[in-house]
Amino acid sequence: MNEPVQLRKRLTDVEATRWFVEEVRPQEQALRGYLRSRYPTVDPDDIIQESYLKLFTLRTTAKIVSARAYFFAIARNTARRLLRRGQLYASTPVSELPDSCLIKDGSDAAEITHARELFQIVTEAIDRLPSRCREIIKLVALRGMSNAEVAAHLGISESTVRVQMARGVRKCIEFLRERGEHP
Repeated sequence: MNEPVQLRKRLTDVEATRWFVEEVRPQEQALRGYLRSRYPTVDPDDIIQESYLKLFTLRTTAKIVSARAYFFAIARNTARRLLRRGQLYASTPVSELPDSCLIKDGSDAAEITHARELFQIVTEAIDRLPSRCREIIKLVALRGMSNAEVAAHLGISESTVRVQMARGVRKCIEFLRERGEHP
């Protein structure tokens, strides 16, 4: 490697270190508290470490205006993704699970059947979306990816992701209304 390339790499490394020490690292304690209060069954250390990795990866491809906002969004999405996958509940006693994981008292067969039918209608609505729109909706809704992550994954702008999400949601709502399910 020649000297100018090595110098640029060192300057980039120094800038990345400065950015991390001054803008990212000071947010860790607040993020840890947020994760403990909002997602008590997750291990904040695991989420924070994964968030650091994603944040550094994103920093090389995206312009990050607010390290705090990105850091929190990445951690929130990571925690949600893990919760949806159920990975965190395997060893958690039922008494410690969040209410959202438990069947509510009073759920009867009619409510359960209606929920299943509604799920089928929503699935059909998503399947009828144009391919790009459907792909973005699935990445956000099912994989829990942020707009920035979807944009990086698909190689498109965040504004395109937002427009496609809005378009997809609007079309799904129209589809539900046509089927008599008023959201």
